[in-house]
Amino acid sequence: MTHHHYEIAVTWTGNTGSGTESLRSYSRNHDVTADALETIAGSSDPAFRGDPTRWNPEQLYIAALAQCHMLWYLALAAQAGLTVTAYHDRPTGVMVEEADGAGRFERVTLRPTVTIDPAGDPAVAEQLHHRVADYCFIARSVNTPIHHDVTILTAPDTAAE
Repeated sequence: MTHHHYEIAVTWTGNTGSGTESLRSYSRNHDVTADALETIAGSSDPAFRGDPTRWNPEQLYIAALAQCHMLWYLALAAQAGLTVTAYHDRPTGVMVEEADGAGRFERVTLRPTVTIDPAGDPAVAEQLHHRVADYCFIARSVNTPIHHDVTILTAPDTAAE
C-alpha cells in the first residue's frame, strides 16, 4: 500500500477590523495555498455572506469530483484502447440546508460530453464512466450520490475525406 500526503494552507483574510464579533462583522474571504501553486481566492457561497467573485467550498467540492472522474475516465479509456479526443463536463450539485444551518450535498450530477475517435466504440465509451467510481479517490471518499448524464460523440472521420 502506498501513502500519498497532501499539504495546503487555508488562511482567513476576512478580518475587517473587529474579528468575529458578530456573524456580520467579518468577511468569509480566505486564501488556499500550496507550495509552487497559484493561490485560490476563496469565500463562502453568497447565500452565506460570501464574495461571489471567489471560489466557494461547494464549487471546489464539485470541481474535485468532476476532475477526478475525468482523469480516471481518460486513464481507463487509454487502457481500453479507446481514443478520446475531447472531454468537457458541466457538473451540478444540490446541497440541502437544514433548519439549524447544517447541510449536506444531496447529489452531484456529472454531465461529461466525450468525443471519441471514429474507430472507437460508443458503448465502451459509455460503459467506462460506470467503472470510474471503482477508482476515483474523491468519489470513493464521500457519501454523496454521484450520477452521470453522459453524452458520447464520435469525431468526424477526417481520414475518409
